[in-house]
Amino acid sequence: MTHSPRLTVDEARAEIVRVGTSLFARGYVHASAGNISARVGDSHLITPTDAALGFLEPDRLALVDAGDEQIAGDRASKTLTLHRRVCAADPTARFVIHTHSTHLVALTLAGVWSQDDVLPPLTPYYVMKVGHVPLIPYHRPGDPRVADLVAGHIADRAAKRTPIRAVLLDRLGPVVWGPDAASALAVLEELEETARLWLLTDRRPEPLARPALDELRSVFDASW
Repeated sequence: MTHSPRLTVDEARAEIVRVGTSLFARGYVHASAGNISARVGDSHLITPTDAALGFLEPDRLALVDAGDEQIAGDRASKTLTLHRRVCAADPTARFVIHTHSTHLVALTLAGVWSQDDVLPPLTPYYVMKVGHVPLIPYHRPGDPRVADLVAGHIADRAAKRTPIRAVLLDRLGPVVWGPDAASALAVLEELEETARLWLLTDRRPEPLARPALDELRSVFDASW
């Protein structure tokens, strides 16, 4: 297994700014909704509270050490606890993105496919790149109980050997993670576009049949 190189603080700052700019330019985020973090050693670098992701300034990103002491930047996002718990529960997670992406929030309002799988396995790339995505019941933004629920789902799915890369917060949008920015972005983009397809087709298409899912597991090691 190859491992993504660990970033320095300055490299992580640049990656967070790059990702925020890209998400804003492509309509995945708006106003000051959403947050991005990177694990740097035992510390976390995260976007400040109420920051507009399309206009981030590297030096204003919040750097928080392992003891929860902020050592640089503006005040950390209120979702820092969630980001830290994701990384603690999944040792491969080093980059975390939370957005209020339109179609995924709309999906929670219209009704998800199931509590354990917010979307059916509609396409092979959804199965391979995203996998299972549970719904997290509504809590106010920043509620620490959300972190407990997400960590519990990560542990449960890991025990079943179907690890997850994302959850969907009811009325608030997705939280996705990966070993690096590119991996986390790939999950977010595939997840949002699949929600868009599902809603555009009035939630009518049937999921991929069991033999097709078995083949994706066999050929591509998809965790479904």
